[in-house]
Amino acid sequence: MKIVVLDAVTLGSDISWDVMKAFGSLTLYPVSAPEEIPSRVADADVVVTNKCRLNEKTLAGAGKLRLVLEAATGFDNIDTAYCRDHGIAVANVKGYSTTSVMQLTLAMAFSLSTKLGEYREYCADGRYTRAGLFTQVEPVWNELAGKTWGIVGAGTIGGGVAKVAAALGCEVITWQRRPSALYPTVSIEELLSRADVVSLHVPLNDGTRGLISAERLTLMKPGAILINVARGPIVDEAAVAQALLDGRLGGFGCDAFSPEPFPEDHPYQAIKALPNVILTPHMGWASREARERLMEELVKNLSDFNEGKERNRIV
Repeated sequence: MKIVVLDAVTLGSDISWDVMKAFGSLTLYPVSAPEEIPSRVADADVVVTNKCRLNEKTLAGAGKLRLVLEAATGFDNIDTAYCRDHGIAVANVKGYSTTSVMQLTLAMAFSLSTKLGEYREYCADGRYTRAGLFTQVEPVWNELAGKTWGIVGAGTIGGGVAKVAAALGCEVITWQRRPSALYPTVSIEELLSRADVVSLHVPLNDGTRGLISAERLTLMKPGAILINVARGPIVDEAAVAQALLDGRLGGFGCDAFSPEPFPEDHPYQAIKALPNVILTPHMGWASREARERLMEELVKNLSDFNEGKERNRIV
């Protein structure tokens, strides 16, 4: 069995791929440009990818390919219909990053509501030393207790954030396809108009693309915090940037963009240095522990496939 990993660098240099050598020959490519993929997968039995796009254009010559292992939960980079039609199995990894993404969501909410970056800078740049006063109470910051936290998508990750928010004393409301048994489920318009903090935890699909539109952003409370740890296109990125520049949003945390990395002409270039903005390079899924779990799950998916089982199978 020949196993080809197309973007091994995404798992980091501290995670070893050697465990896969037990299943056959292993070829690692740190990254693969679209035009490089066809030749690299041509004689592969198994292909592992995190974000490389696999479709008719890149897989047409992969006559031996039996299995695609998605090194992530989301699989919108894979043409599953093409794989199904050509007898190529696809398996993803579920649940490995739940705690990691939850931690980033909460860290962003805490930092933005507490104005932590601005207070840190106040000490770091010497203003505190020169002030002659033991305290500094501006910019004004707020407790999360007693506020309303809107969870857009209360699945595994969103549901975990909801539990912590409730434990902090927040009123939790949710928007999702199926009503929550634990928290009130409301329309997206009501959620945006009521919430002091809105965090996004939905997959990207036809029903969520552009969900937080320019029009819906105007429903949010002045000073509300928006956190996107899902996918970039779920929000109107230009409208979010404008809302921040206009002072309508109180804070914005984001770990997902369209495209990634965001280019020089992206709307977020205008807001990336604002004190009430935290942009991170799509790292929320990638704690050390989460990446270790991811590798373990990839190996289990491959092992079960070899035994004729359909573990985590999408196709």
